[in-house]
Amino acid sequence: MKTHVTCSVNGDPVEFLVDDSQTLLSALRDELKLTGVKEGCGTGDCGACSVLLNGELTCSCLVFAPEVQNSQVVTVEGLADPDNLHPLQAAFLEGAALQCGICTPGFLVAAKALLDRNPTPNEKEVRYAIAGNLCRCTGYDKIVRSILDVAADLASESETVGE
Repeated sequence: MKTHVTCSVNGDPVEFLVDDSQTLLSALRDELKLTGVKEGCGTGDCGACSVLLNGELTCSCLVFAPEVQNSQVVTVEGLADPDNLHPLQAAFLEGAALQCGICTPGFLVAAKALLDRNPTPNEKEVRYAIAGNLCRCTGYDKIVRSILDVAADLASESETVGE
């Protein structure tokens, strides 16, 4: 059976038709052509398919697409605006916090979720927030450092605005 889904993806209203058993991951990639979400494990263990679903970090492989009716979904493609990378994306590039790139979108979305709720995390909080994301290519240090750099920049900006 097919279900018609209407929701917001990356701030834009979208409609698509999916099988009832189709995952959000599959719908994003196959129906909406948003290939930033990656399938790493299909069981919610690796974080490669992470999205923000109504503001909450969610593994899109564990959500049936019809469940997002009237919801807001943000993928890695929704972090940047057309002219500028999101500060996290820029920091990952500058800090060499990526290698093959399969896990990178999930880390970026997890980091965004963290900074949205805690703009000044310490290292332990960053490591805890990204613990659901697995990387086979690199150590996590450059990823953690990049997230902490963005948090420091955001804190510096808010102090400047507050003066």
